[in-house]
Amino acid sequence: MDHTKLPSTRAEAKAIGATHYFTGKPCKHGHIAPRKTKGACVECLRAEWVKSNETRADYFQAYNKSEAGQAAKQRYYETNKAAVIAKARATPNELKNAYRKAWKEANPLQVLADNKVRRRKHRAATPPWLSRKQKSEIRALYQAAILSSQTTGVRYVVDHIYPLRSETVCGLHVPWNLRITTQEENLKKSNALPGDDMALAFTHKG
Repeated sequence: MDHTKLPSTRAEAKAIGATHYFTGKPCKHGHIAPRKTKGACVECLRAEWVKSNETRADYFQAYNKSEAGQAAKQRYYETNKAAVIAKARATPNELKNAYRKAWKEANPLQVLADNKVRRRKHRAATPPWLSRKQKSEIRALYQAAILSSQTTGVRYVVDHIYPLRSETVCGLHVPWNLRITTQEENLKKSNALPGDDMALAFTHKG
């Protein structure tokens, strides 16, 4: 906005139908900036807008963590599941990785707690009769998943074919119950049991 071309008074601005005017003098908050004909100094308005958005951000952050917010998000997902999945698939991997990294940096205690729970669950599901060679095979799978993620930019994880926790059957943390898959596919599968084709392959391998 070119200040030199603005009317110098509110009356002049109203007379010619202008939306802003510029007096060259500071407002009551010390801003030397254009003023709206039907409002305040633009810098004052901008400061109020920033403050308002910060307040809204705090509100929504607290709401999203509340039970009501979580329930609302779940209802939205169930109603718009196809659209949510399509949007997630269309998101570039670089953006997903950046978001994941930022979330982990902002929630270190949650990451630590999740990792402890995951390790405890794996230990409980690892049978004592597993051989050293079989334990090495498990470590190799996790190393391969990490390498695939690093080389492709796509997040790969180690998935349990039969989930460790399920309403009908619980699998074991053993090499023949593990496979490498993308995180996206793993999230879609959740705790679902394998289909007939995968179950047959699992039986044959075991």
